[in-house]
Order: sequence, then C-alpha cells, then structure tokens
Amino acid sequence: MKLIIQPDDGLTPLLKAVRRAKRSIDLVVFRFNRTELEKALEAAVARGVAVRALIAHTNSGGEKLLRKLEMRLLEAGVTVSRTADDLPRYHGKMTIVDDTLFVLGFNYTKQDIEKSRSFGISTRDQRLVKEAAALFEADATRQAYTPAHDRLVVSPEASRAILSKFIRGARKQLLIYDDRIADKLMLRLLRERAEAGVEIRVIGKAAKELPNVAAGKLTDLKLHVRAILRDGARAFVGSQSLRKIELDARREIGVIVADSRLVRKMQAVFEADWAQMKDDKAVKGDRTTKDKPSRERVANSQGAPGAR
Repeated sequence: MKLIIQPDDGLTPLLKAVRRAKRSIDLVVFRFNRTELEKALEAAVARGVAVRALIAHTNSGGEKLLRKLEMRLLEAGVTVSRTADDLPRYHGKMTIVDDTLFVLGFNYTKQDIEKSRSFGISTRDQRLVKEAAALFEADATRQAYTPAHDRLVVSPEASRAILSKFIRGARKQLLIYDDRIADKLMLRLLRERAEAGVEIRVIGKAAKELPNVAAGKLTDLKLHVRAILRDGARAFVGSQSLRKIELDARREIGVIVADSRLVRKMQAVFEADWAQMKDDKAVKGDRTTKDKPSRERVANSQGAPGAR
C-alpha cells in the first residue's frame, strides 16, 4: 500500500501506472481536465490495453465538459459507460490499473492536484482490488452492488456502518479532514468520543459546535479530501464527508488504511497543516499547549514530502 499526497506528488503516480499498464485500466471519472492523463489513456489503447471509463452522468457546472471528454475517449478507442441517474451524484474517484487499485480523494483536475490538500491510496491487496472491480462492473452495467469487504468504504451501501464503527473504535485521538461534518449520528458519535477523553481535531468545519473539539480552515490550500486518522494506527481516506447525503444517497468511495507507516505520514501532514493554521490564527477551540513544528520540518522528519 502506498500513499499519494497532494499537491506534493501531483499526477505522477497515476501517470506512471497508466503508462506501464499491460492488460487493463478501469477509470471512474467525476471531473477531468488533465490532458497528459488523457493522452496516456489513448496510448494505452494503442498498445493493446483494454481501457474502460465510467463517466458521471452529471456534475455541478461541468456536464458539457464530461460529454466532450466522453466523445474524445470513444474516438480514441476507450470503452465508455455513463453512470445511472438513480443516485443524485456519482462522486467516487477510483482507478484500477492491472492489479493495482487507486482510491483517490481528488479528481483528475489541475485545481485538485496542484492547489488542494488531498490524499490517495494505491494498493495491490488482491481482495480490495477484486472488490473494487466488482463495484466498477456493477456501476458500469447499472446493476446492484453488494458490499463484500469491510475496508472498501462505499456509499450508500456501506459507508455509514463502516465509518460509525471506525469512529467508535477511537481510544486516544481522531484527526479529521472534512469540510462538511453535518450528519446527526456522526456528530453524536464524535461528541461521545470527545466526552470519553478522545482528542479530536478537525481541519474543515462541523455544522454544529462540538464541545472539546478544535477546528480550523486551511488558509493556503483548498481542502479536497475526506480523511480520518485514528490513534496513529488506522485511517480512512475517501470522497465522502460525514454528512447524510454523502453517506446515504450518493456514490462515494473510500478505503480503510491499516498500515501504520502510511498513517504516520498522513499525521505528519495533518500536524504541519494544523501548525500553519495556528500561525494564521485560523484554529478555534484548540486546547493543545505544546508548540507544533513548521510544515516543512514535520514533513521532512516523518518522511512525508515537503510542501511546495
């Protein structure tokens, strides 16, 4: 399992995988404007790779661009499907290249990759790859999807149950990237954890005030990931916020990370972002007393790429 950090890593990890693909590429698209990735997909088709794109039937403000992309990919020989309209939005970001699954918090756009804080996870775990392939097949053929893996977090079928259990499991700390925490049950679970003595900090915003929870807004980057780091050992990374529509009504995709090494890297990024917000006085309710190191120093000391 590998971690992708934006804006540090850019499009390179995904481009490398697409350019090295030998058999198949399955791509889920919500927003897309990266010409170099489009050309890499075309080149993959030319060398005999089976490329399939599942394109959202709609998004806010960019539907015409999606249809133009659809036509270009069809002309290049990509097999293109459009998501159904049974859900308000197909918002998940996922790519499967041969035997590697990418679950992303960001779209394939310049804004998300170069100007936003986001994460992505790549894994060759066979069970996760198989489950993601089943999800892709179900959505591409407009069939029902039945969850069969407790670490692939899919809305609306499984997110609420998996993420509720994940939050309940916190014993010491929850570090959260989420700009729309609004679901009543999730807010209640967070309050319960805080009352139990769990340290909770949020980069983003909660709809209601959470006692003993510190929160703040990024000042130098757009936030375009939903992530929860638990006790320094496990994490959730995906596209769904902790709000009702994204848990219960839309197609969202995330993954539970059990690799503590990757979680520590994410935690270093979080602490650096938190320190930057404190410097900019963008944090409210922070009760920590010890000084936090600078973003660059945290990233370098923990092995995460430095901010650019």
